[in-house]
Amino acid sequence: MSTTLTFATLLCVLGISMGQLLFKKAAAALPAVVSLPALLQNGWLIAALALYGITTLGWVWILRHAPLHMAYPFMGLAFLIVPTLAWTFLGEPLHWRTLAGGALIMAGVALASTS
Repeated sequence: MSTTLTFATLLCVLGISMGQLLFKKAAAALPAVVSLPALLQNGWLIAALALYGITTLGWVWILRHAPLHMAYPFMGLAFLIVPTLAWTFLGEPLHWRTLAGGALIMAGVALASTS
């Protein structure tokens, strides 16, 4: 994959990862009884859906230019990015097993993305 395509793929994975944090914030902001007005007034949810929409369009562009077998392994990086962002911004615990698994995933992405 070209450098530009690799960068776009990483940006897409980062956007999807940030979307997960927005969904977590949206879930925490929901009232006990969920209603359509409550969903429509949830700014976190609107932001998450907008980010997912943008990253989906980006992913479609990526798949137009890259083989799926090379682009998709990058999505595995979200298994490391999401817990790291949750630890950084939401104060969630980050365990060594998560980091070890993330390192293995990164090695797999590096292996799969070489031709």
